Amino acid sequence: MDLVKQLDQDMITAMKNKEKERLTVIREVKSAMKLANIDQKKEINDELIVDVVSKAIKTRKESIKDFEKGSRQDLIDKTNFEISVLEAYLPEQLSEEELHQIIEKVFEEVQPTSMKDMGNVMSKLTPLVKGKADMGLVSKLVQAHLNK
Repeated sequence: MDLVKQLDQDMITAMKNKEKERLTVIREVKSAMKLANIDQKKEINDELIVDVVSKAIKTRKESIKDFEKGSRQDLIDKTNFEISVLEAYLPEQLSEEELHQIIEKVFEEVQPTSMKDMGNVMSKLTPLVKGKADMGLVSKLVQAHLNK
């Protein structure tokens, strides 16, 4: 089932089961998806949903750091729940071992010599791992490889 249909189906299920928090998150995704469709003139498809969901997860993870500073466990729990709802719409995440293997292949292809080549590496790597891994982690792993 494609993600657009899955979102619609999950929204109906959340309404029927009176799951307010889940419904709110799904509606936010649908809204962001339509906004991206209008603003960026991108077709509504699985790739767009993965982009929207990835951005939403990144934003929420950044919020958790602020909530931790303020000792707001209630908001941390709510945000973690939202992240768990959003993660259902992402492809299966790559393990760190799989990321290392992909990075090694890209390094063989690009053959970077310094941190100046980071852009070239990331441009080759991003299409391979986008939506399947946290890009912050990917960036850190690439930097670690470059500093060897």
